[in-house]
Amino acid sequence: MIEWQWPWILLLLPLPWLVRQLLPAANSQQAALRAPFFDSWRDLSESTGGAREGGNWPTLVCLSLLWLLLLLAAARPLWIGEPIELPNSGRDLMLAVDISGSMRMEDMVVGQRQLRRIDAVKVVGADFISRREGDRLGLILFGSKAYVQSPLSFDTGTVKDFLEEAQIGFAGQETAIGDAIGLAVKRLKERPAESRVLVLLTDGQDTASSVQPLDAARLAQGLGIRIYTIGIGADRMTMPGLFGSSFGSRQINPSAELDEKGLSQIADLTGGRYFRARDPEELVGIYHLLDELEPVEQDASTYRPRQSLGYWPLAGALLLSFVLGINHCRRQGLFQRTPASERALS
Repeated sequence: MIEWQWPWILLLLPLPWLVRQLLPAANSQQAALRAPFFDSWRDLSESTGGAREGGNWPTLVCLSLLWLLLLLAAARPLWIGEPIELPNSGRDLMLAVDISGSMRMEDMVVGQRQLRRIDAVKVVGADFISRREGDRLGLILFGSKAYVQSPLSFDTGTVKDFLEEAQIGFAGQETAIGDAIGLAVKRLKERPAESRVLVLLTDGQDTASSVQPLDAARLAQGLGIRIYTIGIGADRMTMPGLFGSSFGSRQINPSAELDEKGLSQIADLTGGRYFRARDPEELVGIYHLLDELEPVEQDASTYRPRQSLGYWPLAGALLLSFVLGINHCRRQGLFQRTPASERALS
């Protein structure tokens, strides 16, 4: 439908008629401009069929229509579209991903192929990020140091690209879980959203933080930030024997350094949960469970698109002005050729 922002401007429609009726007609005979040889020019104009008396009603209609179009444009018409429901932002969600040296361990089995831990995190994490449209997402990468790879943003595509481009060792070979939590708290505490969430994924224990993980978790608890922790890595792995054969092979626990107790304490302290991902399938299930625990959409808001229509009457007024100008020039004989005899006399 069409809505007028300033409809009262249309009350000015009879203004030209009122001015014509109320103000006296100008009767001054004094020339506004002194032009040499004016009489000769006037005679020439009359001889070429210039302006004629009468027949001005089309011009009056055009001028009236021009005034109407200008008033319609000034009234600021808007086209109001159909209501569109938009989801409100459900979460301010920060991902903290471990890229220390141990994340290159190839113990994540997909079919008959073994993947590095970081590669499994990239594949499954990218799918999780894609489903969080409507949330503000951020990405923290940590090793010996923690740094913000992507600030909180609605641009989930860019956050996913940053995760896929993460490289092991860029932040150092050790693991700074406490610093990663502290950095996430610093970013999340400034957000006005009621629900702030940190998802922290690691395969080890804290070895390089300047602040203890539990101290950082207590700070997060005081600010109402929930932390979900994920411990990644297989429980068992077969090491090949002599010359890569089964002779002399042995079973090891590649996740022996994983601090499950500490990760559970961090999650419990902040009202989150601790998850264990021994393979990519379990990691997929964890991310789907996080979707249920922290849903994306809350109450939807309604938006009606608006489009200005003022340019249409303005375009009509401009076109009509050209028509009136051309018609005036035609009546004045400006488009007629001067006869050769008259050009010779001049």
